Amino acid sequence: MTTGRPIACVLGVVIRDGEILLIRRANAPDRGKWGFPGGKIERGETVLAAAAREVAEETGIATEAVAVLTAVDVFEKDQAGRLQRHFVLIAVRCRWIAGEPIAADDALEAGWWPIDRFAELDLSVDVEAVARGAILAG
Repeated sequence: MTTGRPIACVLGVVIRDGEILLIRRANAPDRGKWGFPGGKIERGETVLAAAAREVAEETGIATEAVAVLTAVDVFEKDQAGRLQRHFVLIAVRCRWIAGEPIAADDALEAGWWPIDRFAELDLSVDVEAVARGAILAG
Protein backbone atom coordinates (compact mmCIF):
# COMPACT_ATOMS: atom_id res chain seq x y z
CA MET A 1 0.00 0.00 0.00
CA THR A 2 1.77 3.12 -1.20
CA THR A 3 0.74 6.48 0.17
CA GLY A 4 1.64 9.78 -1.45
CA ARG A 5 2.17 11.85 1.66
CA PRO A 6 4.06 11.35 4.90
CA ILE A 7 1.99 9.99 7.79
CA ALA A 8 2.19 12.11 10.94
CA CYS A 9 2.65 10.09 14.13
CA VAL A 10 3.65 10.74 17.74
CA LEU A 11 5.92 8.97 20.19
CA GLY A 12 5.25 9.43 23.91
CA VAL A 13 8.56 9.68 25.79
CA VAL A 14 7.89 9.13 29.50
CA ILE A 15 10.70 9.19 32.07
CA ARG A 16 10.13 8.34 35.73
CA ASP A 17 12.73 7.76 38.42
CA GLY A 18 15.55 7.30 35.91
CA GLU A 19 13.63 4.81 33.76
CA ILE A 20 11.93 5.19 30.39
CA LEU A 21 8.60 3.69 29.38
CA LEU A 22 8.94 1.34 26.39
CA ILE A 23 6.63 -1.03 24.55
CA ARG A 24 7.32 -3.97 22.25
CA ARG A 25 5.47 -3.19 19.04
CA ALA A 26 2.75 -5.55 17.79
CA ASN A 27 2.43 -3.97 14.32
CA ALA A 28 4.55 -2.68 11.44
CA PRO A 29 6.73 -0.82 11.17
CA ASP A 30 9.19 -2.49 13.51
CA ARG A 31 6.90 -5.30 14.68
CA GLY A 32 8.50 -7.05 17.67
CA LYS A 33 10.96 -4.26 18.40
CA TRP A 34 11.01 -2.06 21.49
CA GLY A 35 10.15 1.61 21.24
CA PHE A 36 8.05 4.37 22.65
CA PRO A 37 4.27 4.14 22.79
CA GLY A 38 2.83 6.02 19.85
CA GLY A 39 0.77 6.09 16.73
CA LYS A 40 -1.00 8.20 14.16
CA ILE A 41 -2.28 11.66 14.96
CA GLU A 42 -6.04 11.81 14.49
CA ARG A 43 -7.70 14.51 12.40
CA GLY A 44 -8.20 17.64 14.53
CA GLU A 45 -5.97 16.35 17.34
CA THR A 46 -2.95 18.29 18.57
CA VAL A 47 0.46 16.66 18.71
CA LEU A 48 0.48 16.86 22.53
CA ALA A 49 -3.02 15.41 22.87
CA ALA A 50 -2.13 12.57 20.48
CA ALA A 51 0.97 11.67 22.51
CA ALA A 52 -0.94 11.49 25.81
CA ARG A 53 -3.73 9.47 24.17
CA GLU A 54 -1.34 6.97 22.58
CA VAL A 55 0.55 6.42 25.84
CA ALA A 56 -2.75 5.75 27.63
CA GLU A 57 -4.07 3.44 24.88
CA GLU A 58 -0.92 1.32 24.66
CA THR A 59 0.11 1.19 28.34
CA GLY A 60 -2.72 2.44 30.58
CA ILE A 61 -0.40 5.16 31.94
CA ALA A 62 -1.83 8.65 32.52
CA THR A 63 0.52 11.43 31.38
CA GLU A 64 0.67 15.11 30.64
CA ALA A 65 2.33 15.81 27.29
CA VAL A 66 4.59 18.80 27.83
CA ALA A 67 6.90 19.45 24.85
CA VAL A 68 8.00 18.29 21.42
CA LEU A 69 11.54 16.87 21.58
CA THR A 70 12.41 16.00 17.98
CA ALA A 71 11.10 14.36 14.81
CA VAL A 72 12.32 11.17 13.11
CA ASP A 73 11.68 10.00 9.54
CA VAL A 74 10.93 6.32 9.00
CA PHE A 75 10.76 4.94 5.46
CA GLU A 76 8.96 1.62 4.96
CA LYS A 77 10.05 -0.11 1.75
CA ASP A 78 8.96 -3.26 -0.07
CA GLN A 79 11.31 -6.14 -0.89
CA ALA A 80 12.41 -4.40 -4.08
CA GLY A 81 13.38 -1.29 -2.14
CA ARG A 82 10.44 0.84 -3.33
CA LEU A 83 9.06 3.32 -0.84
CA GLN A 84 5.70 2.16 0.49
CA ARG A 85 5.10 4.53 3.40
CA HIS A 86 6.87 7.50 4.96
CA PHE A 87 6.20 8.14 8.65
CA VAL A 88 7.17 11.33 10.47
CA LEU A 89 7.45 10.38 14.14
CA ILE A 90 7.18 13.38 16.46
CA ALA A 91 8.71 12.57 19.85
CA VAL A 92 6.88 14.28 22.72
CA ARG A 93 8.12 14.50 26.31
CA CYS A 94 5.32 13.34 28.63
CA ARG A 95 5.21 13.69 32.41
CA TRP A 96 4.05 10.57 34.27
CA ILE A 97 0.91 11.20 36.33
CA ALA A 98 -0.33 7.75 37.38
CA GLY A 99 -0.43 4.06 36.59
CA GLU A 100 1.84 1.15 35.88
CA PRO A 101 2.35 -0.16 32.35
CA ILE A 102 0.06 -2.86 31.04
CA ALA A 103 0.45 -3.80 27.36
CA ALA A 104 -2.69 -2.95 25.39
CA ASP A 105 -3.79 -1.88 21.91
CA ASP A 106 -0.69 -2.07 19.65
CA ALA A 107 1.74 -3.25 22.37
CA LEU A 108 2.86 -6.83 23.02
CA GLU A 109 4.71 -5.84 26.21
CA ALA A 110 5.19 -2.64 28.20
CA GLY A 111 7.53 -1.66 31.00
CA TRP A 112 10.01 0.75 32.53
CA TRP A 113 13.63 0.38 31.33
CA PRO A 114 16.84 1.95 32.65
CA ILE A 115 18.64 3.69 29.79
CA ASP A 116 21.82 1.73 30.54
CA ARG A 117 19.98 -1.52 29.70
CA PHE A 118 19.01 -0.54 26.13
CA ALA A 119 21.72 -2.83 24.73
CA GLU A 120 19.62 -5.79 25.95
CA LEU A 121 16.69 -4.82 23.71
CA ASP A 122 15.95 -5.05 19.99
CA LEU A 123 15.12 -1.34 19.53
CA SER A 124 13.16 0.52 16.88
CA VAL A 125 14.96 3.18 14.87
CA ASP A 126 16.47 6.09 16.86
CA VAL A 127 14.96 5.02 20.22
CA GLU A 128 18.22 5.32 22.14
CA ALA A 129 19.08 8.70 20.57
CA VAL A 130 15.61 10.09 21.34
CA ALA A 131 15.76 8.76 24.91
CA ARG A 132 19.18 10.33 25.52
CA GLY A 133 17.93 13.63 24.07
CA ALA A 134 14.92 13.52 26.40
CA ILE A 135 17.16 12.96 29.41
CA LEU A 136 19.40 15.86 28.44
CA ALA A 137 16.34 18.10 27.90
CA GLY A 138 15.36 17.35 31.50
